[in-house]
Amino acid sequence: MLNYLWLSLLLIAVFLGGASGKLPELSTAAFDAAKNAVMGLALPLAGLMALWLGMMRLAEKAGLIAVLARLLRPVLRWLFPEVPANHPAMGSMLMNMAANMLGLSNAATPLGLRAMQDLEKINPHPGTASNAMCTFLAINTSSIQLVPATAVALLAAAGATQPTVVIGTAFIATVCSTIAGITAVKSLERLPCYSLPAPDKKRVEEIEAELKNEELALEEEVSLPFPRWGWGVLVLFFFGFAYFGWQIAASMSEKNPLVASAESLSVLAIPFLFAFFPLVAALRGVPVYEEFVEGAKEGFSVTLRIIPFLVAILVAIAMFRAAGGVALLGQWLGRILDPLGVPSEILPLMLVRPLSGSGATAIFSELAQTHGGDSLIARMGATIMGSTETTFYVLAVYFGSVSVRRSRHALPAGLFADACGMAASVVICNYLFGSR
Repeated sequence: MLNYLWLSLLLIAVFLGGASGKLPELSTAAFDAAKNAVMGLALPLAGLMALWLGMMRLAEKAGLIAVLARLLRPVLRWLFPEVPANHPAMGSMLMNMAANMLGLSNAATPLGLRAMQDLEKINPHPGTASNAMCTFLAINTSSIQLVPATAVALLAAAGATQPTVVIGTAFIATVCSTIAGITAVKSLERLPCYSLPAPDKKRVEEIEAELKNEELALEEEVSLPFPRWGWGVLVLFFFGFAYFGWQIAASMSEKNPLVASAESLSVLAIPFLFAFFPLVAALRGVPVYEEFVEGAKEGFSVTLRIIPFLVAILVAIAMFRAAGGVALLGQWLGRILDPLGVPSEILPLMLVRPLSGSGATAIFSELAQTHGGDSLIARMGATIMGSTETTFYVLAVYFGSVSVRRSRHALPAGLFADACGMAASVVICNYLFGSR
């Protein structure tokens, strides 16, 4: 599906650009997007990837990933029946989901890429997305978010008296989008057009052998000795971070208690993980520096693999926007959606959100400044921002990291989740704020 979509974006962009006299703008947009894909996205991601993959290596060696996967085994087995219960992919996906819920985008992307690497190891169809990959992408693009920090900050900057009022609406809308995404991906995978061919026997044998090796390695990691006095160290460690959290929450006493708790948790999450993983690994006798470096080495190779995919999708989207394709779609859809309670001012945001995170942020910021932070349009836009994701970017980066070119039903499921999140945002905001 991505093949046809990418080609359509390019051809429509060139046709519209020629018809409207915007061909020079198309060239500029294409070159700028190609440069930003490498210099603005891929290179900064390389450092983050090295950092988080190093930390994940320590978490695995300490046996923490296996423990986490076992705690949530029933839910994970239902969502990902093709993935062995103790496989490292389970822990990687859980870490990614937790980071998304807390709004830790710098951590979520590297952890998600690591999860895709793990899923590719047990994929019997290299180059084609497995059912587990599609399910993970659907959950990732519609992940429940506790606090839409960016949207709240932009509302506050626009002078909103209650910028945190959208936390509840975004949470409800993103629950709707997550349920829709899971339902869609589980339904679409049963359709004949998305069925997988019979796997290659040799590839299946390789996967089985690798799973046995990983199982042995996992048993070795979990069986590493843990000193009794180490429990005392961990108790002191947790008490220390509990005190830090209390201090941070106390400094936010003027804020809503729920918001203060969520923000303090977000502030503490990364420092906690950066200290906790190496500490537990060291207590179990793992050479933490050497293992961190081994894990970090993978980050640069993953980044190099995603650059062509990033350039391809970002150039096509930039050309389509520069040619006026988004504005034209907004005009057509406005006639249909306006009677349904969707303000025409919101349409550009709804169209750009699945395509570009920075573009959607700029549009929302302008909406909030123009109409006021407490307006229905601003609150609806903030809810949409908090309940949807840049689906095309996520698919390009995640699938590009494992050289998957046939995405199967991942894109339709992700876009359906986005549409349901936006629809829920419109309904909830019209109900709660429409009469004000």
